[in-house]
Amino acid sequence: MSVRVRFAPSPTGPLHIGGARSALFNWLFARHHGGQFLVRIEDTDLERSSRESEENILNALRWLGIDWDEGIEVGGPNGPYRQTERLAIYRELARKLLETGHAYYCYCTEEELAAEREALMARGELPRYLGRCRNLCDEEKAKLEAEGRKPVLRFRVPEDQIITIQDRVRGLVEFDSNGIGDFIIMKSDNIPTYNFAVVVDDHDMNITHVIRAEEHLSNTPRQILIYDALGWQKPEFAHISLILGKDRTKMSKRHGATSIEQYQNLGYLPEALVNFLALLGWSPGGEQEIFSLQEIVEQFSLERVAKNPAVFDIDKLNWLNGHYIRQSPVDRLTRLAIPYLIDAGYLDKEPDAEKLAWLEQVVAIARNYISYMQEITRHVDIFFQDRVTVVEEDARDVLTWEQMPVVMKAAVQLFSEAPELTEESVKGLIKAIGKQTGLKGKFIFQPLRVAITGRTHGPELHQIIPVIGKERTIARLSAVLK
Repeated sequence: MSVRVRFAPSPTGPLHIGGARSALFNWLFARHHGGQFLVRIEDTDLERSSRESEENILNALRWLGIDWDEGIEVGGPNGPYRQTERLAIYRELARKLLETGHAYYCYCTEEELAAEREALMARGELPRYLGRCRNLCDEEKAKLEAEGRKPVLRFRVPEDQIITIQDRVRGLVEFDSNGIGDFIIMKSDNIPTYNFAVVVDDHDMNITHVIRAEEHLSNTPRQILIYDALGWQKPEFAHISLILGKDRTKMSKRHGATSIEQYQNLGYLPEALVNFLALLGWSPGGEQEIFSLQEIVEQFSLERVAKNPAVFDIDKLNWLNGHYIRQSPVDRLTRLAIPYLIDAGYLDKEPDAEKLAWLEQVVAIARNYISYMQEITRHVDIFFQDRVTVVEEDARDVLTWEQMPVVMKAAVQLFSEAPELTEESVKGLIKAIGKQTGLKGKFIFQPLRVAITGRTHGPELHQIIPVIGKERTIARLSAVLK
């Protein structure tokens, strides 16, 4: 049997880190087994769902490099792939469950249900529906309908039954049906609930494995009961662990960015984020942490997915992303950097070919100091400013050194006489300053660095001086002399 898995987001906001990891694990499982990956949209939350969120989610998947073989926007033989376009299918199957006695109409009001929940909790029992409308006769139904009550359709949960799940990650999991309570499958507006619609969709779309977050584990016994009531074959289940922040609490906004769009906007690279997400709860064994997508596909298996929660370590993500930045072609990084440089005021428009070539030199140096592309604006001011501002106390101290004027005079003379400034020629000029002044080491390098950059630390002088350019370099050296 060919593997068929799916990702079925609810379009009520951007793609969350947890959702992206679920999508990735499903995609990896399908690609590893030569199966199919399907994407459909669960948009029955009519108030909160939007096409804008749907588009955001699909764009985030594409940006991560996650493609799908069937589903929304791609099509296929098992559509429609948006739940609001499948309402007639759910209603017909709900009618079938009603006719076979597996479901019944419930007329309880929200106030009555709230009172029932409170009474159960007061007794220390699990809140659940106790079946008040389970065995209403036609006369009682008619009376309730005459009051204007609109019923929901509840599933009749069998009593005294142990529901077992052989989970591919968690092993054998058991639930007592007596603790579940009869649950709603169709709301009073004739819209299906999640537990009902997801079973219908997974069956109709021939899903063989359901790989999803651990928080859905409690839904699984309800879904299994629906499969059994309809006489359908059940898929295999695999519930992957929660993602926690470094403080071991459920990941939230206080831990930083939580959506893929936010990381994209900060200038993280998709291949770094995919590498990081793959290691959130999955381990290939060994010490390797840098993986190409193909390597992850080849090694991925549910057997190596951990039961324990995964910890989202932003420092590790930054380390990984920094690695990928330094491995990426400089022209790609330059294109990524341009919007941030425009926002920061370093550029006022898209650069022409000459400016772009110069920018690539700037990015080639700055990328060694950043974890994500937005950070580049903190490391490029020395290349764009005409005048250097010395702020650091250590740098201001260098300006008072007695060697400072001697080094500046020699540097202005030698740099002015040089036909051009290249990395090799700058190395030679710095040696020549040493010979002319009789100075060595920091007594040459520190005055030059502070005069040219305003700082005591940074990239190698022979790298940055050719990029700053001859005229501006001499102007900065001369400014210190004045």
